[in-house]
This record gives sequence, C-alpha cells and structure tokens, in this order.
Amino acid sequence: MLFAGRADTLSSHSTMKYQRDPEARNVMPFLEEYFLKALLKFSQFVDAITEFIGKSIIWVVLVMTLISAGNATMRYTINYSSNAFLEIQWYLFSLIFLLGAGYTFKKNEHVRIDIILHRFSKRTQAGIDIFGIIFFMMPMAIAIMWMSWPIFVLAFQDNEVSSNAGGLVVWPVRLIVPIGFFLLVLQGISELIKRIGFLLGLCPDPTEKPHTPTPEEELALAIKAQKGEL
Repeated sequence: MLFAGRADTLSSHSTMKYQRDPEARNVMPFLEEYFLKALLKFSQFVDAITEFIGKSIIWVVLVMTLISAGNATMRYTINYSSNAFLEIQWYLFSLIFLLGAGYTFKKNEHVRIDIILHRFSKRTQAGIDIFGIIFFMMPMAIAIMWMSWPIFVLAFQDNEVSSNAGGLVVWPVRLIVPIGFFLLVLQGISELIKRIGFLLGLCPDPTEKPHTPTPEEELALAIKAQKGEL
C-alpha cells in the first residue's frame, strides 16, 4: 500500500505544468506538496504587490518631469523659483528609486557585471543567487531598514525641516528609506522562494525573460506595416 500510494503521488505529479528535475524527486512529499506550495502562493502575493507598486510609480516620473519643467519655465519667464520645487523633485526621485528597487529585482533588471555566471547551468545560477540573497542582499537590506527607522522617528518627532530657505519638511523622505528596503526584503524573500521552487521543479526559472520587441523593433515593424512589406 505504501508503494502504491507513492506511485499514485508520482503519477499525479507527472501531470504538473513544470516537469520535475530528477534530482528533486527525493524530497519529502509533505514538505514539497504543502509547505513549499504555500510559500509559492505567498511569493505570488508579494510579486503582485511589487508589480502594482512598480507600475504605480511610473506616474511619479511624469509628476516629477512636470514639476521640473514648470519650475524651469517660471524661472525663465517670470523670474520666480523656490527651493520647495527643487526639493520635491529630489523627494520624488528618492521615492522612485527606493520603492522601485523591489520591482527592479523582480524583473531581474539590476545591473550585473556577469563574467562567469552565464557559463554555468541554470540550476547552478539559481544556487548562486540563493547564496547571494541569503548572505549579501538580505543582511544589507535588513540592516539599512533597521538603522534608518530611528532616523525617521527622530525627524518626525522634531518635525525636521530643510535647512534651505522655503524648503520642505524632511520626515516624509526619511520614511521612504525604511519602507523601500522593507519592500526590497519582501521581494528578496519571494525571489528566494522562487529559486528554491525552481530547483525542486515546482516553478519555472524566475530569471527567464519572455522575449518582447524593443521600442525600436516595434517602430521598425510599424514602418514595414505602413509600407505594406509585412
């Protein structure tokens, strides 16, 4: 009965969307089927939050651009400017950079100087990523999040204001730092789960990017379509 139950389990696994790696078949069924799948659900939830934040801050780029253009226009037309306009641009840039770090990590778009990694198999690359996330990225992000929180609390309690004339209050931008690194930690946990899931054959390679045409390629296709060459 024990072997029959095991055979049924393996048979049902063979119908999964992602083919299991032979090296991963000795994992305890309970751990594999319940615990890791629950973690993958959590990873999907974190990815959805990260995706929403990443697409939302795109609009912040537009707001920052309009403020910058408006400030420059007023300075050269009516000879008026304010430090508040300059500082709000810095604040918004910080918001884009810090809140977008997790989104960039999810898309695997952080800058990498890859000399050796691409020579290894996908499984080895995933293992190296797991090591890097656990021993480098996570400690760094948690440390910055932890140390930046008291700085925000102090700025909030003192109602810290910019030292520039007409400047803005400082505590909102201080708050962005721990929030941004908290989101990066969350996405780091998600990426860690996905790479472990990939090694166990439970999910696809998280670093695999679907091929999408670049804006230049889309423009070239549009020109060809207009000329009737397609």
